[in-house]
Amino acid sequence: MGGMPAAVKKYLEEDSLINIPELQTMILSAYTADMAKYSTASECTKIQNAFRSLPAQLAKDNKKFQYKLIRKGATAGLFGESISWLVMSGIVLECNRVTRGEVPLAVTQDLSSFKLYMSDVGLLSAASGIMPENIIRQELSDVFKGALAENYVAQTLAACGHKLFYWTSDSPAAEVDFLLQKEGRVIPAEVKYDVNVHAKSMRHFSNMYHPAQMIRISARNFGQDEHGMRSIPLYAAFCI
Repeated sequence: MGGMPAAVKKYLEEDSLINIPELQTMILSAYTADMAKYSTASECTKIQNAFRSLPAQLAKDNKKFQYKLIRKGATAGLFGESISWLVMSGIVLECNRVTRGEVPLAVTQDLSSFKLYMSDVGLLSAASGIMPENIIRQELSDVFKGALAENYVAQTLAACGHKLFYWTSDSPAAEVDFLLQKEGRVIPAEVKYDVNVHAKSMRHFSNMYHPAQMIRISARNFGQDEHGMRSIPLYAAFCI
């Protein structure tokens, strides 16, 4: 369902998810109308195309934003301002890649590599044509289940005041979903939609930077393993 106030209000009033997708589609239409209202005609088309590419951007293993998924021949030069518009409007959340897992994270940003998330996971579901029953019946692919979980955590961390960063390495290939800078420390956090978890990338990050704590957000209950990995249930992501 997500966290849009209108969607939550309707669910509380009706105690049903049936009408939620229609309401979310109306919200998405209102966003599209604002794009036309607050930009030029030519820029509006580019903003809308970039926005509509988000489900496809997140429906792949490597969720780094790729301009080619907007349209053939798309480049940062053509769509950079459109993406900035979406970020500044609060419609999407930007998560920038950092090259090192050390304080301060912001100074090691690679501004050419970033991910974009929907500001609300319920709107991502609606934009992707996902119905509530698809989620309840577990009919989604593993990749898109992961995308929903990652988007949900991104919006929750942003709502808690965290700036969004992620980290990758080339050799060996590894990626940590989110790096948080809190109380002068860097905390790596990975997201899993299920109870089956693997920590290869986190171990690689830990060997390089020796973080004081590591977080895994998943369907598992609270806990901590022998490697110091703290387990936080998905529903408790707001506690971070």
